[in-house]
Amino acid sequence: MSQPRSIPLAALALVLTFVGSARPAQNAQTRKLNEDFQAAVAQYDAGHFAEATVQLEKLLPSAPQSFEIHELLGLVYSAQQLDEKANPHFEKAVRLNPGSAAAHANFAINLVRLGRLELAAAQFRKAVALDPGNFDANHNLGELYVRSGKLAQAVPYLEKAQQIDSGSYDNGYDLALAYLLTGRLDNARILVQQLLRRKNAAELHNLLAEIEEKDGKFIAAVNEYEEAAHMEPSESNLFDWGSELLLHRTLDPAIEVLQEAVERYPQSQRLRIALGAAFYSRGNYDEAVRSLLKAADLNPSDPRAYPFLAHAYDSSPGQADDVIACFRRFLDLQPRNAQAHYFYAMSLWKGKRAQDAAIDLAQVESQLKSAVALDQKLAEAHLQLGNLYSDQKRFQDSIPEYRQAIALNSDLADAHYRLGQAYVRTGATDLAQQQFAIYQKLRAQQLAAIDKQRADIRQFVYAAKDSPAKPQ
Repeated sequence: MSQPRSIPLAALALVLTFVGSARPAQNAQTRKLNEDFQAAVAQYDAGHFAEATVQLEKLLPSAPQSFEIHELLGLVYSAQQLDEKANPHFEKAVRLNPGSAAAHANFAINLVRLGRLELAAAQFRKAVALDPGNFDANHNLGELYVRSGKLAQAVPYLEKAQQIDSGSYDNGYDLALAYLLTGRLDNARILVQQLLRRKNAAELHNLLAEIEEKDGKFIAAVNEYEEAAHMEPSESNLFDWGSELLLHRTLDPAIEVLQEAVERYPQSQRLRIALGAAFYSRGNYDEAVRSLLKAADLNPSDPRAYPFLAHAYDSSPGQADDVIACFRRFLDLQPRNAQAHYFYAMSLWKGKRAQDAAIDLAQVESQLKSAVALDQKLAEAHLQLGNLYSDQKRFQDSIPEYRQAIALNSDLADAHYRLGQAYVRTGATDLAQQQFAIYQKLRAQQLAAIDKQRADIRQFVYAAKDSPAKPQ
């Protein structure tokens, strides 16, 4: 979204009047003040803002109720990014001349820069009411509503601005985006296609891809993402193209795109996570672990890489030492994070239990207990505690953990199966049969692991699009 645009400074003319008869000395003073004001206007127009500021500050004591001086001082301070200093002058200007649409608009723009969005909206609405045919007033109010997440309110003002100036690229883009986010996909598609005929821009192809994706047209979306990435191979465009292929499990092309993207942007964590997820989905578990370890190294405090690393490591424990160290670092950075305790416990237990009989199971148990203490809704931690107790033949201890896991997530097929086994071991055969029946039903209904994997990837991709990578 572009910055709101100031209403251009009209040819301000300072008109000073004095009470009483106009004497020659007063006329001379008035002429001098007007000349000094016009000189300040000239400095402003020339971009000499500091010089204009000095002149206007000298003038103000002589004409403290001058709308023109306060308005120009606000504009001069704003041009120097001194928004707090500009604010009282814009506010004074609208009080002195409440019928000026431009004054209300410029005050609103200043309020936007100060983050006072509700007050800004009120001023923009006054500007539109005073001058409903003004493009900037409608466009700026529409943009403010988009920024505030009030998309339905934004659309009428952006549409009005589009009617006033159909050639405005920025307004057209914002309107198409608002159409997309409010579900008016046909309107969005038509408008983007119109904009493309005037300007063949990568961001328009990317926006059209978002529209096609939301409309369920995968092939069209991929083609538009690809076009955007070829036109402008930015980190964002390459991520969007590769992740779209990944979302729809076109895995070999996804890996190819994401590998090339990582070579171009080696410091992009989200690209490396997406590549790791693609490798994992493809069954290349060793490659997945390597990519995800590099992703975690780029920003160890960011939790996004760790769930994928845990899944990949479960299928490829060959890099156990590096993975355990990675999860240990995450835990050190976030000791109050339940997932950090859970991942560290599983890295200690799962990765080496086939080769290392000296695993400290007490430490594994302690970490899993810490995880459930920090997040009592962490079903997987209860399931794994149950499994740990079952492996130690502590079946009575395992049963409450399995039951808690099921209470939190009744779709955990493995929890039902392992609970059934624990019941068999404790002689509760009827209860065991009930759990086995539920397990069979769940397995028949869905391949839970694949569904969970796809859901995790989709959640990551959409979240990563909302928080793009830092510039390379």
